[in-house]
Amino acid sequence: MNRCGGLSELQEAGAEVQQICDKMKVHAEQKAGRTFDIFTAKSYKSQVVAGTNYFIKVHVGGEECVHIRVYEKLPCYGGDLELSDLQYPKAHQDSIEYF
Repeated sequence: MNRCGGLSELQEAGAEVQQICDKMKVHAEQKAGRTFDIFTAKSYKSQVVAGTNYFIKVHVGGEECVHIRVYEKLPCYGGDLELSDLQYPKAHQDSIEYF
C-alpha cells in the first residue's frame, strides 16, 4: 500500500494508462517541439495527492522514450487531465523518478 504523497511502485502500463497517453500526445508533442510517430505507454508510477499524478514512460520510436507527468483532477473537480511536465529524451533503461 502506498502512503499518501509518495510514489507507487513501478507498474506495467495497461489500457487505462495508454488512454491517458493518447489524450496527452498532442500536448507532449507541443512541449517537446516535435511529433512522435508512436506514443506507447510502457510503465508508470502514480502519486495520490488532491487527485493523481501519473509519471509515465512512453516509447516514441527506436531507442527513445519520454517521461510525462499527467495530473488527473478528482472527479468532484471534473476529473480533467493535464500534462504537467515532460522529460525528453529518455532511454528505455532510464528509471522513472519524481519530476
